This record gives sequence, C-alpha cells and structure tokens, in this order.
Amino acid sequence: MRGIYNEKKSQFDIKRNQPKDLVEKVARDIAKLLNSKRKALERLAQEAEKLQKEHSWQDGIKESDISYYDSKAEADYSEDNDGDDSLLDNPSSLKLDFVEDTNFKSKVNYTYTAVQIPTDIYKGSPVILNELNWTQALDRVFIDNSREDPSLRWQVFGSSTGVTRYYPATPWRAPNKIDLYDVRRRPWYIQGASSPKDMVIIVDVSGSVSGLTLKLMKMSVIEMLDTLSDDDYVNVARFNEKADAVVPCFKTLVQANIRNKKIFKKSVMQMQAKGTTDYKSGFQFAFEQLLNTSAPRANCNKMIMMFTDGGEDRAQDIFEKYNWPNKTVRVFTFSVGQHNYDVTPLQWIACANKGYYFEIPSIGAIRINTQEYLDVLGRPMALAGNPAKKVQWTNVYQDALGLGLVITGTIPVFNLTEDGGPQNQVILGVMGVDVTLNEIKQLTPRYKLGANGYTFALDPNGYVLLHPNLQPKIIGFRETVTLDFLDAELEDGNKEEVQAYVCRRWFVNPRSGLSMQRYIDEAMRTYIWTPVDGTDYSLGLVLPTYSESHIRANLSDQILQVQYFESLLTSSFESEGHVFIAPREYCKDLELSSNNTEFLLNFIALMEKVTPDSKKCDNFLLHNLILDAGIIRQLVDKVWKTKDLNTYGFLAVFAATDGGITRVFPNKSAETWEEDPEPFNASFYRRSLDNKGYIFRAPYPNDILDPENDTIGILVSTAVEITVGSRTVKPAVVGVKLDLEAWTDKFKILASNQTDSRHSCILLSSFSMQDLLCYLIDDGGFLIMSNQKDHWNKIGMFFSEVDPALMYALYNNSFYKRKQSYNYQSVCERVQSSNTGAAPRGVFVPTIADFLNVAWWTSAAILYMSLVWCFTDNVEAEGMEPRETSCVTIQTQYYFTNITSTYDLLQDCDNCSRLIHVRRINNSNLLFVVAEKLLCNSCQMEVLTQVEDPCEVLNTARYRKGPSTCFDYNVTENTSDCGRGHSFSPSVSTILSLQFLLLCLWASPHIATVSL
Repeated sequence: MRGIYNEKKSQFDIKRNQPKDLVEKVARDIAKLLNSKRKALERLAQEAEKLQKEHSWQDGIKESDISYYDSKAEADYSEDNDGDDSLLDNPSSLKLDFVEDTNFKSKVNYTYTAVQIPTDIYKGSPVILNELNWTQALDRVFIDNSREDPSLRWQVFGSSTGVTRYYPATPWRAPNKIDLYDVRRRPWYIQGASSPKDMVIIVDVSGSVSGLTLKLMKMSVIEMLDTLSDDDYVNVARFNEKADAVVPCFKTLVQANIRNKKIFKKSVMQMQAKGTTDYKSGFQFAFEQLLNTSAPRANCNKMIMMFTDGGEDRAQDIFEKYNWPNKTVRVFTFSVGQHNYDVTPLQWIACANKGYYFEIPSIGAIRINTQEYLDVLGRPMALAGNPAKKVQWTNVYQDALGLGLVITGTIPVFNLTEDGGPQNQVILGVMGVDVTLNEIKQLTPRYKLGANGYTFALDPNGYVLLHPNLQPKIIGFRETVTLDFLDAELEDGNKEEVQAYVCRRWFVNPRSGLSMQRYIDEAMRTYIWTPVDGTDYSLGLVLPTYSESHIRANLSDQILQVQYFESLLTSSFESEGHVFIAPREYCKDLELSSNNTEFLLNFIALMEKVTPDSKKCDNFLLHNLILDAGIIRQLVDKVWKTKDLNTYGFLAVFAATDGGITRVFPNKSAETWEEDPEPFNASFYRRSLDNKGYIFRAPYPNDILDPENDTIGILVSTAVEITVGSRTVKPAVVGVKLDLEAWTDKFKILASNQTDSRHSCILLSSFSMQDLLCYLIDDGGFLIMSNQKDHWNKIGMFFSEVDPALMYALYNNSFYKRKQSYNYQSVCERVQSSNTGAAPRGVFVPTIADFLNVAWWTSAAILYMSLVWCFTDNVEAEGMEPRETSCVTIQTQYYFTNITSTYDLLQDCDNCSRLIHVRRINNSNLLFVVAEKLLCNSCQMEVLTQVEDPCEVLNTARYRKGPSTCFDYNVTENTSDCGRGHSFSPSVSTILSLQFLLLCLWASPHIATVSL
C-alpha cells in the first residue's frame, strides 16, 4: 500500500496543518455564528421591554379575550385514553396546520408562536392572561428575526410567571406522558435570571417536625436543589440542638452539578426528626460555610434557605455577629406544614436579612414557593440595567422540543414600568435562542485532523461543549449534559494543567495524552487553544504528531476521476470486494442514511448528476474519497487477487483510509463485517494509528455465538505510513481477519519458537500437553488465542474471567498497569424494590386543610405524579416501563508496562505452585504466556475486573473559573416586600377536573408507590 501511494504521489499533495491558524479560524467562525444569534436576542429583549411598558393591565380580562395556540391543547399524554380529550385540553386554543422542517426535526407553523403553561399554573388567572395578552406582539419580532436569519432555531421567551412562548409553533412534547416542564427550572432560564449563587440549605429536624411535615420538607429541599445550576455552589445541613451536613464528606460548599445534587437528594430522603430546635446552631453552620474562603465557590449571591415548622427564636445575635450591618447574606425562611406556631419570627428573620418569607402548608405549594426566591435575586440585576443585559451562553443540554444537544444564548428582560417612583426591580423573564451542537461541529475541520485529532471547547466550569467523547445517553430532557474535561479524557497531571490553562485562556506546549475506550493508548498530543470572542467559551485543538499534515487530492483529470469512481459501483463488489463509505456530507443534496448500502446508493445516484468539482459539494472530501477508491482498487489488483487467503488462514483482508473508504475482500466477508463505516470512529483504525506494529483485536464476547459451528475471526491491523519530502502522514490502515481455528496450529508453532524446550507448548519434559496452558493476551488484558479448545468460547473476554490467578500474577508482577476512570454519561437501571404489589401503598394523603386550599388542587396532581417518578426506585404504572436513570460508573482498564524481555515467574498458592513464562511479542500488542496448570483449587489474590462497577461518585474539587460579573447588590434595592403566603383562585371547573384526575390516580391499582 505504501508503494502504491508513492506511485500516485503526483495525484495528491501533503499539506501541513497549522494548529494555531486552524483553531483561531474556527473560533472566529463560532464567534460569528453566535454573534448573529446575539443580535436576535438583543432585539427580542428590547422589544419585549417596550411592549410590556406600553401594556395596560386589565383586571377583568377573560380567557375568551385572548387568542393563542396552546401547545398542549392537542397533545396526547396517554396511550390509553381511547381518543378522549385530556382533562387539561384548551377548547379555545387556535387550530394550526404544520409542515415538516428538518432544521427543527419536527412539524412547525411559521405564522404563529406556541404557548406552554405549566400544568400546576391556572391558565385563567389575571396574571397569566395579561402575560399572554402583551406577549402576543412578540410574534412579529420572532418572525422578523427568522426572516433576517433563516438559520435561527427555537426563539423562546420564558416568563417569570411560568409562561413559555416560542417560535415557530409546534405541538408540545412531554416525556413519559407526564408534563413536568416549567421554564423557570430549565438551566438556560436559571442562568439568565440571576447571577451565580452560593447557597446553604438548613433543615429543622427537631422532634416537632415529623410525619407529613418532615415529608414536605424533604420534597421542598429536593425541589430547591433543582433550581440550582452548574454555576452555583451549595451545601445542605440538618439541625436540631446542633447542625451537621447531610452528606458528611461535603465539608464545604460543593458545585451544584447533577451528581452532587443526586447525593444530596439521597441523603435528604434519609433524614429523621428528633431533639429540640435551636435556630442558632443552623444559622451558625450556614454562615461559617459561606465565610469559608478557602473552598471553591461562586463568590456571588450568598444566601441561606431555612426550612422549619416554626419557632420563637429570632437568632438575632447570630445575625449581628455574621451579617449586620452590610447584610451580604440573604436569608430566606420557609414555614412548612400545617401548624399553629407564630410565624412572626420567621418573617422578621427574612425581612431583617434582605430575604423573603414563604409558606408551604401543603404539597401544592412546594414547586412555586421553592423557585420564587429567584425574583428576589433578580432585583440587583434589574436595577443594574444595561450592564446586566449581557448575553450568556449555557452549557450543553437536551432540547425539550427535540433538536437534540443544544446550547442557548440568554438575556434577561426587565420590567421598565415606572410607578411614579424608582425603576421597577422585577425581571419579566429571559429570552433564549438555541444553537445546535451540529451547527458548531460543521465549523470544525475534523477530516483534516485525522482520526485522533479533534477540536474541543470548554465553558468556565471546565465542562466540554465540544469533544469526541461527549456522547451522553439522554434520559428525557430534565438533566443537563455536564461532562468535565478531565472526565472526557483520562485524567493525569498534564490534563489538570490543560484544563486550568484553558479556563484561564493560556497557551500550553505539547503534552502526552491518553485516549480511552476499551483500551488505553499512550501517545503524544499537542494542545492549543484560543478564546471564542463574545462568549465565556474557549476552543481547543488536539493533534497527534502524525496528523500535523494531511493529504489533499489533486484529481484534475476527469477521466481518472471516472475510472476511480467505478470501483465504488456495486457491480465491482463480487470481484473486488465490498465497499463501505463513511457517512459524511460530501454534497448538500446527498441524502444521509444509517444504512450504509443505502447511503452508498444515494451517493452513486448523486454522482451521476454532479461532478466532484461541483460548488454544491465539499471538494476536499469528495476528491480524497475518489483518490482513495482508486488506490485501494490497485491494492486489490496487485495483492489481494493474487493470494489464496485460505492458505494463509485469512477470513478476509481489508483497507480503510482517511478519505472515508473501507474495502473488505472477498465480498462475502462483508456479511460478518461489524466495524464502523466511518474509519475515524472505528476502534481498529484509531488504535492502529496510535501504535506501532500490528494490533490484534478479538471479537467482543457477546459477538461469539457458537465456537463449534461459527467461525471466529481475530482482527489484525497496522497503519500505512508514507513520507513525501519532510512530511510524514498515516493516510490508511490495512489488515486481515484471522481464522482462529486455522491459526491454532500456527500458534503452537509460534509458541515452540518463542520458548526453550523447558517451556514449549508442544513438548515439555515433565508435563503432558493438557497440563500446559499457552495464551496470547492483548495489551488490554483480553484473551486473543489459547491452545485449549474449551477456551475458544472465551476469546475476547477479559483474561481474569478465564484464569483469574494467572491474570493476578501478571498484574502483581507489573506486566500490566491499571487505570480507573469514571464515566459520567452512564445509564443504570433503577434498583427494583422487593415489596411490589398491585395496590397503592404509602401514597401521600392530603389533609382537610389541603382540600380546603384552592391552590393545592391546581398543582397537587402534577406534583404527585412527579414524586412518583422522581423519588421512588419502584414505579409500575399502566402503560409505563421501569425508567432508567443517569449514573456514574467506574471502569478499570489495563495496559502494558514497558516490558520488552522474557520473564520466568513462580506463582505460589495455598497448597501448590506453578511456573509461568512470559514474553512480549515484538512489533505487536501481544503478550505470550505459558503456564503450568494449577494443581490446587485456591490461591489468595485480588480478583481483577475490567467491567463497570456499581455507581460511584468522584468527590474532588476541580478548577472553576467562576463568573466574570456578579449582580448581587444594589444600594437602591427596595427590600420592604419580604414575605407572604401563597394563594390564587382558579376556576371551579379546573378544581373539579383536577379533583377527578387525582381521584383516578389514587384509585388506580396499577400505580406503585413512593416511600418517603
């Protein structure tokens, strides 16, 4: 293959990659893309503030006065309703027609916006109706923005009242048939509505807090945690006579990321009530946490959230000591449950510390009252005016309307209404515009960087925006996608340095890198990056040394183009082998398909209509593809066709290239070819580039069906390296698939040549053949070959599953090292409870006060269902499958140490010992092992494993840049509004509908329960 490239070198050039120029160009392109969205956001915010200021409040407004498209009116959240309308349908909603739009991955209407209102908010209240009234005029601005920039995706206004208006209109999507969406709890809204937070939650667990009140507190704290984002820091403590952190290992504030919040929630649910109440202990714990400057924190809004059932102590001396007179810490108090305590002390505490007092008498008040504190935090931002109108870009998350992974640009919208006095200090809401990750990826030069070169981008929290290992397994859309850079790559000291430098926007010299999949490969990488102007993102580029240059085809001869292209036609497969082409966007009109044969046919059909030089095509990708097709065709004619594969024990031969061609010969071998058609994603391709010599890889154990009847193939591959002038590239990988059975005898011969007569797999002076074990093990510790036929069904297994004592001996004698890595993108099945049953158990039972509380009815139904889904490990409802949950798993991987010689070992066990001979096979990733069989049954050792263990969480603080601006204080803030209960009056029909829905839920024999 190398010779063919040298023959064809007049048909291509080797271009040098300029990393600094590449990364700066991509950063400029990304900045340009995001800047265009910024203009749309600023226009929307300006128009919204103007429209609201001109709006006249209408006390007597009715639902019939408002015309809008209710996105949930036609949504079907139940598969078993037999066509009946939902109880929450809106008969007055506009009826719209929709057309399919691939940009939005759904059917849309370009003439109207859609409105989504949380299920626990009454649509007929004057606040909501007035909100709908003035925001109707935003339709025009949304449409104008879209006309000016057709690439815009969702444009959204999230209101502080909970109303979401988005363009273009499309029916709402609710995962799991239950709509829990509230825009005020989405990460993009939280980020845009207030500056980052340092929060300490203290929970009264004295003896008076028991039964229903304690359950309400637990639910309230969990809901409070969900209002925090990755920019925030938090700790949670319980207190009675003394205060303790609910998570003992969290000694200080910790980042409010998903994994830490899950730990908090689990601990909160285990709290028990006992002892007497001492507010001072709780507040002292909280203030000391907030004043600890040695630990990482947001260094912005500082606050204490106290949940209690009431008390007489005002803890004034604590506030005098820690918080007065500057009042840098806000204190929010929550009176939880039905009781007769005097709430005046709780109100005083909140009002005296620039906070707010809330009441949570029942389950229906939890969601609304655990998020309204954001309105208070928004005051300094609103009072700051234009300096606070900064467009911010979020971390990656899953779009609720089906766009996939997105980032969102946000900008706050302020209430500019003047009531004859100071400026209003209320935030109206947040404007958002989505940008899909695919849009950003299209700006990166992936195919010039080679299979192991890539771009990455980080936010100030060290989370990746772009990275080839960012591949989350999405569960619904409620969780953000947070992957730390040090978790995206195998962590080491160099990577920690890289992350800190990137966040600080410095430059770093070449570093060693580790790429992680099933194997660990150590290789040199160059890291370089630059800021993305107008954002807090930094863009980086990673290049292996062999990707410092790339091939650019120079096929100006159209006759030659046609000749090379003919080898891609399916008519050539029988004689020249099957072709897979990488599913890349070679041309704008090329229809992509997950079926590679179909994609190839689409490609061939398009090439009959356009030329490789068409302006509608990516000429770089297309010319390189055709060049590689011609080169491999010559390899087929010169080598593959001239050899009898059976003679060599080959099931197949293959070649894959940077240009995107994979050819497998003979054609019938394609039937069992399971490698990724995109070479840059194929494990064999990437590993061959990073390693010298031949890379052996056994099939995964679950790929082996029956070793007696099925042919087992061992993949062997190596990179093709060519040098033209002073530039060296690795443009291709070639290899074979070995027939395991045919190679068994060859393996025995190899073994006898690799050892002396004392350790031969064929002859041994004191042992018979069946007493001697001979193995080939790869660099990851996986079995490649064995002289024992009963081991053939274990080919591809981690060797500790084949011979645990022998694997332990290899590890204990430093033939292998191991590395533990955490996977924060895992999905685990929920642990099923053993006490399942058909009848409901432990269902939350409303009190008489709940039935009399009108607000409870408007929200309890949806909250009840959310609790069933969120706080139980056992949910069995009709039409519902047991849910999976995101989790953190730990994986142990093994790799070679720097062994190059032959070693003899003696392994001592309890009642026996055995000789072991070990040799590294040169120019390969194989270890040759000969061992005597153990004559005893036991051998003390650590059982090694390579599989994922039960979920664990890494509790190590990492570098975080923190916010560049903070709005947590304004001298003109009016703090007189500092507390009230919560109530509103929905219509009788809504109450009756929700009552009926709740009764149906409680009466259903199929709904399992929540154990709180």
